[in-house]
Amino acid sequence: MSKYLIVGLGNAGNEYANTRHNIGFDVVYAFVARHGGSFSQERLAYRAEVKWKGKTFICICPTTYMNLSGKAFKYWLDKEKIALDQTLTIVDELALPLDRIRLRGSGSPAGHNGLKDIQATLGTDQYPRLRFGIGNQFPKGMQADFVLGKWRNDELPLVRIKIDKCADAIESFAAAGLERTMNQVNNLVFTAA
Repeated sequence: MSKYLIVGLGNAGNEYANTRHNIGFDVVYAFVARHGGSFSQERLAYRAEVKWKGKTFICICPTTYMNLSGKAFKYWLDKEKIALDQTLTIVDELALPLDRIRLRGSGSPAGHNGLKDIQATLGTDQYPRLRFGIGNQFPKGMQADFVLGKWRNDELPLVRIKIDKCADAIESFAAAGLERTMNQVNNLVFTAA
């Protein structure tokens, strides 16, 4: 049975719930809920295990805070003996507009502290990640407030559609592979209508 590590990046704590920076958590929660799983607090992360089409998904949302995400990623990668190319990290992305997602097999952390820590901990950027566009509509000097802010009401319908599509992408990643899933999702433009 194939095993996958699905890592949602965010910050633990109620004050961070439903913020742009926690979209990785939200996607992983939705994926686990879709498959009837539930989370428990375990070492360095909230963890759930779900099975789908002969595959096992170890789903984690690190409790280490965003800038120490690598610690939880590496712990569960090693504990579960999962190959790095069978991991998928879901993360917020300022450089993508709200109507886009982007899947890549490797690449720069692009200033994202969670990805920076994972790369530093693993010593490589060769791990798949799904970037959830959050846009960059904020005044100069207000990036942190924007990223840590909650979604606006007018954004929520589109965010919900994209969360569902990201859960589809996790399934496709495991069933069809990285390349085919990249071809499916990287050119999509989402609308709330």
